This record gives sequence, structure tokens and C-alpha cells, in this order.
Amino acid sequence: MRKALIALLMMVGCLSSHAQDMKQVIHLAPNGKGWAIETARESGTATSKSPTTNGIGYHGGPVMSMSSVHVYFIWYGNWTNGPKPSDSQTTVNLLNILFGPTRGIGSSGYFKINTTYSDSVSHPSGNVALVASTSNKYSRGKQLSDSDIQLIVSSALTSRALPKDANGLYFVLTASDVAETSGFCNQYCGWHTHSTIAGTDIKYAFVGNPDRCPASCEMQSVSPNRDSGADGMASVMAHETAETVTDPDLNAWYDSTGNENADKCAWKFGPLTGVLGQGAYNQTFGTYNWLIQMNWENSRGGGCDKTLGGKFYSQ
Repeated sequence: MRKALIALLMMVGCLSSHAQDMKQVIHLAPNGKGWAIETARESGTATSKSPTTNGIGYHGGPVMSMSSVHVYFIWYGNWTNGPKPSDSQTTVNLLNILFGPTRGIGSSGYFKINTTYSDSVSHPSGNVALVASTSNKYSRGKQLSDSDIQLIVSSALTSRALPKDANGLYFVLTASDVAETSGFCNQYCGWHTHSTIAGTDIKYAFVGNPDRCPASCEMQSVSPNRDSGADGMASVMAHETAETVTDPDLNAWYDSTGNENADKCAWKFGPLTGVLGQGAYNQTFGTYNWLIQMNWENSRGGGCDKTLGGKFYSQ
């Protein structure tokens, strides 16, 4: 997910017109970072798809369909008195509340949009909640690669700082002085993927403090909770959570251009309360207001929605 994606999407669009030879089927699939990659499968062995009746198609993979998806936070860097005001315990507390088990995002009509996705067995419950957190003080330095993110997750599991959970989503949340060198701030604001760690299919995501690059990863600097880092991260984390639940192994739900459900509604918020740039919001969870991007509802023809069964919006 990222703000300045138009040029890259134009490049991806060109990929879809590549010619196909007699032996291979060229297929656009998501890479978890908000754009598509080409995959080539031998003809006759491509995963069958369901009819795309709601603007998004099923590609045969699993969804996360347990009663509740478990969320784990790995706070990487200095989250007490870091270089930005949002590198703080206040940010930690706000995101803990957002993903908390009581009146958080996971028990909302917004997150229930994900119940419109299913695999061959069942569909997501629409529930998600924070289970546990841990801290990591720069064990891999301040310049992280994608492989470093995986190693940070792996270390948290092998050290038993966090439990190994196939029904979990592990967020690596980096302070503002940490770079993710594969494209944070210039190609994406967050991403999700999966890997086999200690014999288990582990789903994990990266989200950095958007105060590192507010022009790229924050919709407004004056935000609902007066914490631009936490409020900016909230929308990116909602995006990555929705995609992980409905496409955990990057082979379940996405459209013909490789966009997952949240990609289809990136940076679209629908009607707002207040003025954008002055603390506007579009969601209320518990006693807190948030500016959270919409998600693609896989029903009624499909569209970007703020709550399950609500009105579809284009912006």
C-alpha cells in the first residue's frame, strides 16, 4: 500500500498485455506490496478461478477462517523516546487499543467486510484481536531488507518472545529512524507476506512509522488522535490485515491486475466527519476516531465500503 502508486500501476497494466505462447499462461498475482508480479504456469495446470462477479476473483488458496485471527506486534527500534514525537508510548497505546479485543477494529462492521470472502471450506469470521507484543531494539540495525523482517519475526518465535501461531499475523512495526530498503516511503507504506518458519506457515507484515515520510504515507498531518504516526499506521495496518485474512498465502483473492481487496480501495475513505487535514475521521471504534481506508466488499456487485452492507463509495 502506498500513496504515489499511479506510475507503478501504469507499468503493471502494461504487463497484462504481454503475449502468451503455447506452453505457458502468463498470470498477474499480488506480491503483498500493492502491485502485481508475473507468474508463469504450464498450460493446463493453472489454478482454476471462480467467475469474477464482484470485481475480484478466487484463485484456489486458503483464507484465514478461524473464529478470530490473532495479531502480534513486534515494536522494532526506539518506541519510548525516538527521533519523532510519534516514536512514543502514546503511539503504542493507541494501536494496542485499535486492535484490542474490546470494541476495536476486529469487532466492527468495517472488519466484517472480510466475511464476504471464502475458500473451499469456510470464510473469515470478521474477528481479529491483538494477543501479545514484544520489543526489539535494533537487533538488525536501522537499514532493514525484506529478509531482515523475516529474521526479526523468526527470532521472536524461536526465542519464545511470541508464540508460534499459524492463525496469527505478526506485525513488524518500525520506528521513524528505521528504513526498509526494498521501498518503504517510495514504493509502499506497508506490506504482507508469508513464509515457513520453524515448520509452520507464518503470516507477517511490515509497517513503518509514516512520520518518516508523511507526504507519501499519511493522509493528514493533523490527525484524529493528534498522533500522526499512530493514525497513519492505523490505516496501513487495517489494509494489511484485511489482505492477510483474505489472501494469506498470496494465492486466494485478488483481481485480474493482481490487486487484493484493500488495494482496490487504497487511499479511498468515503464521506468524512470534519475537514481533511484538520483531524477528519470516518470510523469510530470504542471511544476513538480514526481515518481508515475503505475495503472492497465481495458482494452486491462489489465496491469500496466503510461497513458491511453499507453504501459503496468511489472516493
